Amino acid sequence: RKFGCTEFVNPKDHNKPVQEVLAEMTNGGVDRSVECTGNINAMIQAFECVHDGWGVAVLVGVPHKDAEFKTHPMNFLNERTLKGTFFGNYKPRTDLPNVVELYMKK
Repeated sequence: RKFGCTEFVNPKDHNKPVQEVLAEMTNGGVDRSVECTGNINAMIQAFECVHDGWGVAVLVGVPHKDAEFKTHPMNFLNERTLKGTFFGNYKPRTDLPNVVELYMKK
């Protein structure tokens, strides 16, 4: 709650997919989801729990190289957005010198 979390859902506490639980709790889905574990099932759930029309899921975790992301095509046609990020879009070649400079000024 200290970081703005208003609800917590443990998927193990429910007898249906967590994305269905979240859709019921939020009247259709969450606005944003961020998945950081790299667990392929969690990544799919993070995408499938966002609201049709404006929901955005960001995948940060790195899955196993052989993992496959499978979801129904209607999830995309209903204008859900899926984004990936690697190192938070950090660009070492251009960003690292700035980080070093800021650190040296401390």
